[in-house]
Amino acid sequence: MLNTTSSHRRRKSVVRGLLAAVIGVIAVALAAPGLAQATPVTVVPGLPPVEIPDNIPGLPTPPKPSTPAPAPKTTTPPPTTTQETPNVPAIPNVKTSTGWIALATDGDHTIYWWKDGKFVKKMPISMGSNAHPTPNGVYHTREKYQHIVMDSSTYGVPVDSPEGYRTDVNWATRMSGDGIFIHAAPWSVAQQGNSNVSHGCINISTENGKWVYDTIPQGTPIVVRGTVGGQYDGN
Repeated sequence: MLNTTSSHRRRKSVVRGLLAAVIGVIAVALAAPGLAQATPVTVVPGLPPVEIPDNIPGLPTPPKPSTPAPAPKTTTPPPTTTQETPNVPAIPNVKTSTGWIALATDGDHTIYWWKDGKFVKKMPISMGSNAHPTPNGVYHTREKYQHIVMDSSTYGVPVDSPEGYRTDVNWATRMSGDGIFIHAAPWSVAQQGNSNVSHGCINISTENGKWVYDTIPQGTPIVVRGTVGGQYDGN
């Protein structure tokens, strides 16, 4: 008959041996990165599962799995916009108290309009002929007339002379004290945008004349550029 005490001692010795072997295996596993991440649980036949603690005195601490850094975020810049308008000249560098600025150019027989620095519209014009050219310079809009009679005798040319006239004009906005207006001139629509046939005024269509009358406030600068008419004296 076996001694129960001796049998129990032998069993304890076997368990201690198995635990030592398991610890040795774990030490080798910790030295191998691929095995270090295995769950530290060991099963011994005939015994309940044995959990191995994370940190065993005398053994290196298993490295913690590293978290990859997040990929840097990329942003796409918004599309750029431009205020440039094709076939429109640069806005004249003049002061304005109304926000509006106009430029009448003889080269293309066109007047351009800007509001608060933004281009608004353009319209064909006919300015003064070579016999009565429109002077270059900076004008400012003055009083307006829905209807006015223009008479050449007011500046010394008799009405009945070859160069005289007395004409009913609608939608007229004065630009100078000596009689230059921007006004509706339905009789010269064919020349507007092509040639100069007026006595110094800026001729535009009836529709455009009404637009200027209704839209452009007094004090708006109108720059005339490129004519053969010399320089406007500001009167």
